[in-house]
Amino acid sequence: MTLDMNRRALIAGTLATAAAGRANAAAPVGAPAPWGATPSVRQLAWHKRERYGFVHFTLNTWTDKEWGYGDEDPKLFNPTAFDPDQIVAAAKSAGLTGLVLTAKHHDGFCLWPTKLTEHCIRNSPYKGGKGDIVREMGDACRRGGISYGLYLSPWDRNRADYGTPAYVEYFRAQLTDLCTNYGELFEVWFDGANGGDGYYGGAREARKIDAPKYYNWPSIIALVHKLQPMACTFDPLGADIRWVGNEDGHAGDPCWPTMPNHPYVQSEGNSGVRGAPLWWPAETNTSIRPGWFYHADEDLQVKSPQRLMQFHDESVGRGTNMMLNLPPDRRGLIAEPDLASLKAFGDALRASFKTDLAKGAVASGPSRGARFAPANVLDGNRETYWSVPDAVKTPSLVLDLPPGRRFDLIRIREALDLGVRVTKFAIDVADAKGAWGEVAVHECIGAQRIIRLPEPVTARRVRLRIVEAPACPAITELSLFLSVPPVAIAASQAKGNKIIAKTGWTIVSAIQHTLAMKAGKPDFEGEKSLAGVVKPGLPGAEAVLDDDLATVWTTPAPTPTSIVMLMIDMGKAEQVAGFSLTPTRQALPDAGPPGRYSVETSEDGRTWTPADEGEFGNIAYARATQRITFAKARQARYLMLGFTTVATAQPKMAIAGIGAFRP
Repeated sequence: MTLDMNRRALIAGTLATAAAGRANAAAPVGAPAPWGATPSVRQLAWHKRERYGFVHFTLNTWTDKEWGYGDEDPKLFNPTAFDPDQIVAAAKSAGLTGLVLTAKHHDGFCLWPTKLTEHCIRNSPYKGGKGDIVREMGDACRRGGISYGLYLSPWDRNRADYGTPAYVEYFRAQLTDLCTNYGELFEVWFDGANGGDGYYGGAREARKIDAPKYYNWPSIIALVHKLQPMACTFDPLGADIRWVGNEDGHAGDPCWPTMPNHPYVQSEGNSGVRGAPLWWPAETNTSIRPGWFYHADEDLQVKSPQRLMQFHDESVGRGTNMMLNLPPDRRGLIAEPDLASLKAFGDALRASFKTDLAKGAVASGPSRGARFAPANVLDGNRETYWSVPDAVKTPSLVLDLPPGRRFDLIRIREALDLGVRVTKFAIDVADAKGAWGEVAVHECIGAQRIIRLPEPVTARRVRLRIVEAPACPAITELSLFLSVPPVAIAASQAKGNKIIAKTGWTIVSAIQHTLAMKAGKPDFEGEKSLAGVVKPGLPGAEAVLDDDLATVWTTPAPTPTSIVMLMIDMGKAEQVAGFSLTPTRQALPDAGPPGRYSVETSEDGRTWTPADEGEFGNIAYARATQRITFAKARQARYLMLGFTTVATAQPKMAIAGIGAFRP
């Protein structure tokens, strides 16, 4: 062992001396000039956070909606055991470094006792109207040593003045209140959803606005930065961070932190644009459950720790920040199934990245001087980095490892304040006999790139090979780890699960038919199928009943006067509180999810009772299960669903699943 270590040190010393001599003779010893767009101070701080959580909590938790209409009674909000310290502890168990609370969602209900509206926690039973969830959550974050951020929905379905200049002043006043009275914030989150159906003070109508012009986003962002200089703003052009383009937790591969200086384009948001002028990095978000708010019937659908680890690989591992939603239940606590998954994920994450197996290695390669030596990639200091003369754009760096090092995770970071310099790179490993083999090749390093190999390898040497770059590299870290898989957790025995099993369900009819209009709405009468009589029509509708989200029913798109009608026989009468619809999880090139629905129920397939109608909120982007709760539960055997629009204005409509649930 001693002889081997001395041999490696001698080889590395000789190579390093020769390389330093060449670099000193040919290039200056100063730092390389930044290349392309670079991050601001607050963006640099944001990149280092890596993982944090979302907390969706409002009246939707009690109404079982994802998007409330704004007509909900504040008296519904009454968590029986709200414990922000428990929520913070759950986040910390998963290795999260902060939490962002929905201070106000689209329903307009405010979780702080604002005097600007009556639609707030002051008029709820919680603590006799004296509670302040925004403050309590922030205090708990600071006690727990994690950062705090706030979400403030620009859209407000409660306000009568939404769509007028007066509402924008109200929104700015809310923002000022939150940014001045609740301590330091690391992020202020503005949702992109704006305009659609709402209560609007009793108007009950759809309203549309031109968001960039209406809100004057540059002035809103400037207000946040004035009041909270280190708070990164989310989403609109000019903000510090961007949406990754989906809510499934998948960043593009590669995912460049740079974007063009024009309004957001979803495809660009997922992958970024190499060499674009704006440093506008992606935040990759998803929920631990299918929905963003807590629903008891999703207790059996909590993401497993294995799925959370995949989410980490596809977000943090691709240089973006991971934002995981943790919705409290009606008690005001993170539910037990979620706690178990979070802890198992966090334990595996900590164990996997506890020991850097590159420690003790000898790094060799060309250098632009002593300050930029290859050994800098091993020192754990993000302020130091390896770099080479300006003219050398595709160098290699070799780690000569102690014997027996076995790993399957490789982490690389660039010195971000110098820009994203590497376009493409490869990783090679050499066995004990010195034979090299390529194990990975990717584009983009950026804030960090974590490469998970298919299986662990034992190597004597590892080589980072820069394949393509417009400027000399500046690499601050090259680390090696051996992954520890999450412990499998038992399936939750959820007591609140009210999903109606689809055993015996059948499709009675699936048709597209031009309907007469009555009072501006489709007239269903005369178009309903008789019980047990299957009408010939649109093929493939059975896919919505098979509980396999990979099978999808695709049909020509409906129009407001030629709607798609789907009749389902549940096989027996049930107490039905509502129905669920799951869109295809992946965006299809020519098909989108339904945008609006109408639903009626029947006990015999002949006499029908209207149940609900409206829009599927955020279905075009969230791709989450939509849960539509009827105003009143009813006895029913048959469901008649009508779809009048496609949310993404595509020529076809696609649905992966339909279900129903009890009260």
